[in-house]
Amino acid sequence: NYFIDGCHSKECTVDAATRDNYLGIARWFRAWFYYNKLTQYGEVPWFGSEIQSYQYDIMYKERDSRDVIIRNMIEDLDFAYEHIQATSSVNSSTLTKWAAAALKSRVCLFEAAYRRYHKLTGLEITPEELYRHAANAAKLVMDNSGLSLNTATGTKGAYRDLFYLEAPITSEVILAVCANSASGIYGTQNYWYNSLSYGKGWSLVRPFVNTYLKLDGTPFTSETGYETKNFVEEMKSRDLRLAQTIRGLDFKRDGKAVVADMTVCLTGYHVIKYSLDDTKYDNNEKNNNSIPLLRYAEVLLNYAEAQAELGGLTDAEWNTTIGALRRRAGITGGTEKLPTTVDSYLQQVFYPNITNPVLLEIRRERAIELVAEGTRFNDLRRWKCGELIEELPWTGMHISALNVDIDLNGDGTPDCYFTDNGTQSSNKDCKTVNVKNETGLYATANAAGGYDLRYNPGTGNRIWYDDDRQYLYPVPAQVIRDYESAGYKLSQNPNWN
Repeated sequence: NYFIDGCHSKECTVDAATRDNYLGIARWFRAWFYYNKLTQYGEVPWFGSEIQSYQYDIMYKERDSRDVIIRNMIEDLDFAYEHIQATSSVNSSTLTKWAAAALKSRVCLFEAAYRRYHKLTGLEITPEELYRHAANAAKLVMDNSGLSLNTATGTKGAYRDLFYLEAPITSEVILAVCANSASGIYGTQNYWYNSLSYGKGWSLVRPFVNTYLKLDGTPFTSETGYETKNFVEEMKSRDLRLAQTIRGLDFKRDGKAVVADMTVCLTGYHVIKYSLDDTKYDNNEKNNNSIPLLRYAEVLLNYAEAQAELGGLTDAEWNTTIGALRRRAGITGGTEKLPTTVDSYLQQVFYPNITNPVLLEIRRERAIELVAEGTRFNDLRRWKCGELIEELPWTGMHISALNVDIDLNGDGTPDCYFTDNGTQSSNKDCKTVNVKNETGLYATANAAGGYDLRYNPGTGNRIWYDDDRQYLYPVPAQVIRDYESAGYKLSQNPNWN
């Protein structure tokens, strides 16, 4: 705001086009800042100008309505789109007008769904209006940016390349945090995924892995006996993003075949998205692969969902959005026409209140395409699916037996020995994993045979209150006290008092 106000002062003597370009950049960042506040706290004070130290009535004002927040964000992003001059970016590292339109599609889609599924009342802007904003912003990118899905290395590598390479793939990545060895800018992804330095690593759970389609476009869960398929069986002929997201059957580190590291991984579905395959990166915080913040793929998903929620998504639009994403993943069936059948597993396990097969499939696609990119929590919040945080089983891969050597990836070499009685494998190359922890990893017998790995974080660690308080963060108590000390009042979010 200091910068924005300064640009409008008489001291700013640059030409109008240059000034407005940088104003657009500043207003983009203000919208990004407020999007994070909106998703966390809902109503917050909107500050459109610099605050002077004596302006207590402004400094300590009450929170503004969601209408005020979203309306100002839209104005900021529309201004950014109209005035940011760049239409391309070296290494996707600086803002372009397409970053403004892409962020607007994200912002408006969130707020539209939040208002619709939480049945918010007393607001002027309707969900339908916001869905139209989201769709129109996404369409600007789709029709005018020249961006496209990366397919350069084919279905078996094009997806992972987006998160693995040092230089962002600018044909799809709209904005990225760029790692750079020459400048000494590094990430710590390998630390998170492959080392115990930060504790147990992020892992996928089996109910989510079950949602990855087969290559023919049919649900994996439509197969008889899917519940007891082992890792080798469940990985075959699946959406190729699965093997580019977790350690699959042919995964190698330092050129050698490896499976999930069960000392780090909780479920056997060991995430590789964002991490590098050379073990030298695991303990030195020197990841030199860049991280996308905005991708063309998300724009396609935003457009498809907004249009579907408006009831206007066509076969042609399905083909160029969801269909295109699935074809990149090697899926051959169901990519050209809207789905007409509800996947009962997807509906019952994740979205029991959704009966529209198109919306269900878009939600499936969004979760898979954007997995581990930081969008899932906001998606669950805006769809009012918070109960999943508590209720979704934290189950892992299925194993045939305990206290025997098991070949997890089917390469003929035993990898793991899961024990519930404290015994050790006699094979020095076979890692022994204890599965009799009351808190932690354990194995439960499957009624159809074998055992399912399960992770238990401990009693009380997965609580979802039925008063909906957790859809918003609490306003920090200290902030409320600061207001009171200054003679003002700031309201708390519902049920956090």
